[in-house]
Amino acid sequence: MENNAIVFLLLRLSVAASMFGHGLVRLPKLNGFSAWMVKSFEKSMLPAPLVVPFSYALPVAEFIIGALLLLGLFTRVSLIGGGIVMLLLIFGTTLIENWEALPSQLIHAVFFAGLLAFIQYNTLAVDHLIKK
Repeated sequence: MENNAIVFLLLRLSVAASMFGHGLVRLPKLNGFSAWMVKSFEKSMLPAPLVVPFSYALPVAEFIIGALLLLGLFTRVSLIGGGIVMLLLIFGTTLIENWEALPSQLIHAVFFAGLLAFIQYNTLAVDHLIKK
């Protein structure tokens, strides 16, 4: 087994576990999470009608992206989706000036972009099995 494939797998599983875990813990308390997010943005320039749907969609997106990356299924699309989620989170974080959260989101964005750049090493994945 090639080292690059192992490194890719470990990095993919790391970001997958983070996304999956974020979604998993938020889904059972979706209403509370949404209320917290709306309150966090109440003094920002984003109107609540934009924050509310995002606050409900975010945990679902995190869960699905994480699950797909854990399996290595639709990896390319999942990495692009994860990158888009991070861009949206980074934008929102800057609007509420939550500078403490920004480094974590930027690290996730680097994971998504870096994995996408080296997707040819995604050989330990369901995607690879389907190709054969």
